[in-house]
Amino acid sequence: MRMWATLNNRAERLSPTLRKPGIQKALKRGCLSLAVAVLMAIPVWPQESSKDLGNKSIEDLMNIEVTSVSKKEQKLSRTASAIFVITQEDIRRSGATNIPDLLRMVPGLDVAQVNGSTWAISSRGFNDEAANKLLVMIDGRTVYSPLFSGVFWDAQQIPLEIIDRIEVIRGPGAAVWGANAVNGVINIITKRASDTQGGFISGGAGTYEQGFGTAQYGGRLGTDTYYRAFVNAFNRNHLIGATGQNGQDDWDAYRAGFRADTKFGAKNSFTFQGDAYNGSEGEVVAALTSFQPPQPRILNLRLGLGGWDVLSRWDRNISATSRTTLQVYFDRTNRGDPTYGEGRETVDIDFQHDFAWGKRQDFVWGLGYRATSDNIRGSIRVSFDPQKETDQLFSSFVQDEIAVVPHHVYLTVGAKLEHNHFSGFGLQPNARVTWVANDKTMFWASIARALQTPARDTEVRFNQTVLPGPNGLLLVVGVLGNKQGDEDLLADEIGYRTQLLENLSLDLTAFYNSYSHVISREIGTPFLEFIPPPVHLVLPVNGANLLYGESHGVEMSVNWKPTSRWTLSPGYSYLQLHMHRGSTSRDSVTPVTIEGSSPREQAQLRSHVELSSRWAWDASAYFVGRLPALKIPSYTRLDTGLTWSLAKKLSVSFVGQNLLHDHHFESTGPDQIVVSSMVKRSAYAKVTWQF
Repeated sequence: MRMWATLNNRAERLSPTLRKPGIQKALKRGCLSLAVAVLMAIPVWPQESSKDLGNKSIEDLMNIEVTSVSKKEQKLSRTASAIFVITQEDIRRSGATNIPDLLRMVPGLDVAQVNGSTWAISSRGFNDEAANKLLVMIDGRTVYSPLFSGVFWDAQQIPLEIIDRIEVIRGPGAAVWGANAVNGVINIITKRASDTQGGFISGGAGTYEQGFGTAQYGGRLGTDTYYRAFVNAFNRNHLIGATGQNGQDDWDAYRAGFRADTKFGAKNSFTFQGDAYNGSEGEVVAALTSFQPPQPRILNLRLGLGGWDVLSRWDRNISATSRTTLQVYFDRTNRGDPTYGEGRETVDIDFQHDFAWGKRQDFVWGLGYRATSDNIRGSIRVSFDPQKETDQLFSSFVQDEIAVVPHHVYLTVGAKLEHNHFSGFGLQPNARVTWVANDKTMFWASIARALQTPARDTEVRFNQTVLPGPNGLLLVVGVLGNKQGDEDLLADEIGYRTQLLENLSLDLTAFYNSYSHVISREIGTPFLEFIPPPVHLVLPVNGANLLYGESHGVEMSVNWKPTSRWTLSPGYSYLQLHMHRGSTSRDSVTPVTIEGSSPREQAQLRSHVELSSRWAWDASAYFVGRLPALKIPSYTRLDTGLTWSLAKKLSVSFVGQNLLHDHHFESTGPDQIVVSSMVKRSAYAKVTWQF
C-alpha cells in the first residue's frame, strides 16, 4: 500500500487544483497540560489505607517476566532491550477502548489516529498510515499484512479485558522474530484460560463510543483443562472532517473467540484458541474513477472486513533444562471497498527448542515456515499483477546466552536467516551485553541488523491522478510496482535500568540507527497506453532503494510511588532523523516527508490515585511535538477517569478523552490512502461486573 500513494507534492507542482487547504495553527499547551494532569490527580485530603489497592510494588514491576526479547522468559531487570510492558493494571486504569490508544503510553512510540478506524503507529520514526517497520503479534500470531508489510489496526480489536500484558520493544527484534521487526516489536499476550474463570460482563456508551460491550465466561473440565469464550461488539460515531463536516468514518464490529489450556501429564501442555470477527467502516478517499480530468474525485466509501483464525501450541518439558514448543496457526481475512478487495489465507508453523548447554550457556534455536495466498480484486484506481499469488517464507534462528561472569555479565549472540519470494535470503544478526551491577541496577548494550523486506505492493499499479498532457493527451500519474531490495538497518543501543529507591525506578535508553537502501520514489520515462481508452500518456513513479539516513535519540520512563495510594509514571522521548538521497536519486520529496512526519519530542504523564477503598482517579497527558511535513502543530491529549467500586466485583467508570481540544488532526499527508479526520473530545460511562 505504501506504493499506492505517490507524491502529491509533485502533482501540486503540475496542477493547482490538487492543493489542499492548510491546517490552522493550534495553541501550544503541552507543558501547561502536563501540569494540569498532575494537579488533577493529587489527593486533596488524607485517606485511610485502602483495603485492596491492587498495586504492584516498584520491585515487582522491575521483576516482571517478559518473553519478546529472547523468545524465553526473562526478568525485566535483566533484559538487554528497550522494552516497555503494559500490564493488566495499566490497561484497566487507562480508560482506553482500543489497542492503539493503549500504546500511547509507551515512550518512543508514535501513535496517530488518521480517521475513525485507521491509525499510523511506528517506533523511532518512519510513521504513516502504511508504516511497515513495526512487527505486531497476538499470542505469537503475526498480524502484519503481506500486502504492504504493515498492520491493519482495525482488524486487531480484541477485547482489552482478555489481555494479560503488551510487551513493546523499541528497536530491532529481527534476530529472533525476523524481517520487518526493524524499529520495534509489539507482542500482545492474552490471559491463560485459568486466569479468566467465572463470568464477566462489561458495557457502556458515550458521545463517540455510542455503544460497546463484552461478555465472557470461563470454566474447567476435569482437573487440568480450562476454557473461556467471549463475545464483543461496539459501534463508534464518526469523527470530524477537515472543514467541520461529518467525517463519514463511523465504525461497527463484533468478535467472538475461545481459548482452552490443558496439561498431559507433568511434561506436556497444550493451548488451542481462535476467534472470528466482522465489521464495516466508513472512509473518505481521493480516488481515480476515470481518465477524465479534473481528478481525483472525493468518494465516501464503505469498507467491509472480516476473518477468523485458529492457533495451537504444544509445550513439552523434556527435562528441567530443556524445552520444546511447536506452534501452528491458520488465518483467513477479507477486506475491501468498491475500489478494491483482498482475500488472504495464511498458514504458519514454528518450532523452537531451548536448553542449557553446560553450566554457563543457554541455547535457543528454531525453524519456521509460512505460506500466504491472496486474491486481490482491482479497479481503475488500484490493481495487482498477478491478481492471485502464493508466497512462502522459510526461516531459522539460533541464539546463545553466555554467562561470562555468572549472575553479573552476560553475552547474547544470535541471528535469523530467512528466504522470501521478493528478495531472497536475508541474514539478521544481533549481539547484546548485559551487566547486572546488583539486584537493583543493570546496564546493557546491543548492536543489531534488521531488514524490511518487500511485499505485494511492489506488484501494484496505483493510478493517482489525471492531468492535461501534451498535444491534447491525458497525463496519468501512476505508481508502478517494480522489483525492489531489502531496506537495511544497523542499530546501536545502550540502556540503563535501575530501582533508585524503594518507590522509584528509572529506565533510560539511547540509540543510533543507520539506514541504507531505503525506498525512494523515482519518476520514470513517460509512455503511451491504449487500454483503457482514451489513449493516454503515463508518467510512472517507480520505487528504488536509493535513500539512506540516520537517526538518534533517547527514551526514558519512570515509575514513582510518592505514597502507597499514588502512582506517577512519566515518560519522554527525543528523536532526530535525517534522510539523504543517493547520487542517482532524483527524489527530493520523500526524504523531507520522512524527516517531518514523526515528532521530535514526545512526553507522557500518567497518574493513578486510590482516593479510598471504593474510589480511584486516573489522569493521563500525552504531548506530541509538531509534524512539519504534515503541517500539524504540536498537541496534548488529556484523558481522565473516575472509577467507583460499588462492590468487590462491580464497578462503574466515567471517562473523558481528548479534553483539551474540541478537535485536532493527528495525521495527514501525501502518502495516506484515506482522507484524514480530526479526533474530537468525547466521554463515556462503563459498567463492569464479574461473577
